[in-house]
Amino acid sequence: MTTLLLSLILISIWVGFYQLVKQQGRVLLRLDALERGAKIAGNRASWLHDRAVFDGLPSGSVFPAFELPDLSGKTCTLSDFRGQRLLLINWNFDCGFCEAISDDLVRLEADLERQNARIVFLASGDESFNREHAANHGLKSLILLLNENKIPAPFDHQGTPVAYFVDGQAQVAAPFASGADQVLALARSIASSAAEPIEPKPERSRLKSERPLAESRIERNVLRAGTPAPGFRLPDLQGHIVSLDDYRNRRVLLVFSDPHCGPCDELAPHLVQLHQEHRNNGLAVILVGRGGKEENRSKAEQFGFRFPVVVQDNWKLSKQYGIFATPVAFFIGENGVIASDVAVGKDAILALVADVARLGERSVQ
Repeated sequence: MTTLLLSLILISIWVGFYQLVKQQGRVLLRLDALERGAKIAGNRASWLHDRAVFDGLPSGSVFPAFELPDLSGKTCTLSDFRGQRLLLINWNFDCGFCEAISDDLVRLEADLERQNARIVFLASGDESFNREHAANHGLKSLILLLNENKIPAPFDHQGTPVAYFVDGQAQVAAPFASGADQVLALARSIASSAAEPIEPKPERSRLKSERPLAESRIERNVLRAGTPAPGFRLPDLQGHIVSLDDYRNRRVLLVFSDPHCGPCDELAPHLVQLHQEHRNNGLAVILVGRGGKEENRSKAEQFGFRFPVVVQDNWKLSKQYGIFATPVAFFIGENGVIASDVAVGKDAILALVADVARLGERSVQ
């Protein structure tokens, strides 16, 4: 009797344990399924976010509300513009590509206004910086100042310039425009027609007041070998005027730099060495800096530059050479003609420097 009772107790314990394990297994399977579902949903959300960043918001979607100050400090919200069509441009006057189309956009302001549309720049930088540059270009469009914590989501992680065109109900009314050419083409299509703009295409008919890109003062493509080098007269760090014409019959390595550019700093000692080794064999190094004179002077002293350092006004000389990056370098021959295609970045410039140095050695021999 005792043995039978003990057996029944053991069987009951085993059945209970089996039911517990079975239930726990179902729970684990359920949790695993939920985890897989969450992972799939997360991947899909990530994919949708990445696609939105790449392709932009689809037409018909509502642009997210924002609240940003203008140059006078007044707070503006997207709802303040209800009933108006807006070309919202993510902007930075310190961006060469923005600078390249600034004057073109100024010429379109009146045409846009006639179409009940206006440009609103969502700009990086402070009030004085943007006010100064807007005045330099004669820009009358509204400028709202971005704050790192208040960048509208469609512009987050985007470069400059990029743009959305929204209708009076803040709905996206045209494909996302990414890059200077697309932003300018979108602005022109809006200015030329009261109808909803089509996808920006450079082949569209021009406004009567408009010049074709080929006739623009701004070089749209980097200058190639065989092109006469654009001349300049710019002050150096001592206030003396440096002119490219003064270097006729000499070979020139013209380097575009920026005092806040890391690769420019890495390149600097190589330029110093090149100048030391070849300054007496007809080769000149000229560095074109951006920004203020004092910060360029500080860099020159840091690296021991003994060659001319001139300071360009914003990207004006870069525009003439057709490239808005640093560091870049052009090798200009004795006849004032660009002798090799532009070198972009430290490694390419070092390769160009090596070629220039070899040419210098041969000319001495």
